[in-house]
Amino acid sequence: MQKSKLRIGLLLNGTELLAWQYRMIEIIKDGDYAEISLVAQKTLTDEKQLLPLATRVANNIRAGTFWTAVIRVTLNTLERVLIGKPGVLPDAFKAVDGTKLLAGVQVVKVNPRRRKYSDYIDSNELARIQAHNIDVFIRLGFRILRGEILRSARYGVWSYHHGDNRVNRGGPAGYWEVMESALECGAVLQILTEDLDGGRVLYRSYSSTDDMSLADSRSNVQWKTLHFIPRKLKELQEEGEEIFFATVKEENAHPQFYDRRLYTAPTHGERGVLLWKKLLQKVRRKWDEIFYFKQWFLLYDIREGMSTSVWRLRPIIPPKDRFWADPFIVSRNNKYYVFFEEFLYATHKGHISLIVMNKDGSFEPPVSVLEPPYHLSYPFIFEYESNLYLIPESSSNRTVELYKCTAFPLKWEFQNNLMEDCKAVDTTLFQWQGKWWMFVARSETEGVSLWDELFLYYSDSPLSDNWTPHQLNPVVSDVKSARPAGRLFLHNGHLYRPSQNSSGHYGYGFNLCEITKLTETNYEERIVSRVEPKWDRKVISTHTFNYEDGLTIIDGQMRRRR
Repeated sequence: MQKSKLRIGLLLNGTELLAWQYRMIEIIKDGDYAEISLVAQKTLTDEKQLLPLATRVANNIRAGTFWTAVIRVTLNTLERVLIGKPGVLPDAFKAVDGTKLLAGVQVVKVNPRRRKYSDYIDSNELARIQAHNIDVFIRLGFRILRGEILRSARYGVWSYHHGDNRVNRGGPAGYWEVMESALECGAVLQILTEDLDGGRVLYRSYSSTDDMSLADSRSNVQWKTLHFIPRKLKELQEEGEEIFFATVKEENAHPQFYDRRLYTAPTHGERGVLLWKKLLQKVRRKWDEIFYFKQWFLLYDIREGMSTSVWRLRPIIPPKDRFWADPFIVSRNNKYYVFFEEFLYATHKGHISLIVMNKDGSFEPPVSVLEPPYHLSYPFIFEYESNLYLIPESSSNRTVELYKCTAFPLKWEFQNNLMEDCKAVDTTLFQWQGKWWMFVARSETEGVSLWDELFLYYSDSPLSDNWTPHQLNPVVSDVKSARPAGRLFLHNGHLYRPSQNSSGHYGYGFNLCEITKLTETNYEERIVSRVEPKWDRKVISTHTFNYEDGLTIIDGQMRRRR
């Protein structure tokens, strides 16, 4: 028996939507789990903003606030020039007309009572809204909602808090993380209660903060979070109310104290100080770039058993015109064959190269192995039915490619694409309990970082081009541990997955995650060890780990004189 779709109501300020909101509504409309049944549209506007500019200036002069307005405009301009310009990401805050998207959806106009920062909806308007029997309201407008509207849908009002509500409540969204150079920016989907940003959490995620671009840092979070509501609506419709909310109750069982200040829009004085600090920070970084560049290199150690004291590892430093990263090991013929990414700064493109290393640690100069016209990295190698296969990261070609070794170690022939038309990186396979499992970092929408979310798929064969997505995808949504960082391995009866920690900047460190549940319906892991670049002052990043037959190898990134 087919389950009925959830009835969704949208709480909007008008028909003009932000780009990320528009895309989220599109996804819901295209799905088979919910339908947009009502728009509750706010009609109250800020009358001051409707006045002509000359009238507003004259009013400011009469009120004695002219110079305050001048300071505000000046600070806005400085902020936009210094950190506010859109960078490499599409603008999530671009205004989009939603009239056609919402055509045919019933609209109830609402004129809320304003109380300081909050909106209250009167009983007459509530009655008109409640008559539509909405299952979930999605708050995409209004201010802080209070009162009976929070209980006017069967499953409540769902709302985003674009910040980690355990360390940042209030707003503006994504502002203080950038201005205070926080390593990460959280995002929460919650069912609203009367407690500001303290509702029941449905989804929690973390992204790296771009502390030199307010626009990109905020856009990345918005593009990623737009998927949270469609995912949870689908889960609610498929699992049913009892199972869904039992999980919500379990995940919200513990009291969560908030011991920070309530963040608000900065005063002019605070903005001035923050912008001055940002200017100094930008000057220091530009000055540093004149004399130094960042370069990835390899580090290794050979001993019986895994080498876990990172300071013992010996470096392999590339020439200054390139970097070496993402090392993977094949142990054969009493030698180690280390495949890795070789990236040339002149072409801004990586390819797969090989270093042959003897058991005493001596090695031959690297040779190129695989060099198509597009970028390759992360050469994951595995054995299947006595043959070696290679899956390099080929996201610039929008593929997950499979190569077969025809003459070890230098000849590899393309077999097929495991996935196509996708933005996927660092594909890592592992055979477990009769299935082949694919771990891969993906972005579902342009503008979402590839550092943040881990997707899991399974198949009967590693050579298949038909992989079933795990029902919990993404199984990890956290920049501190999502992206793969090396081959999965068993050790003392435990299954481990190396993962990247890209909080603060890409590839800052790596973790060992113990996988405690891996089935077609469940996945759980926990971080049991963290590695950060603290063993040498020159090293600033490390993001790959592999071990095989006595050889431990990682990569590192250092500041090097030009």
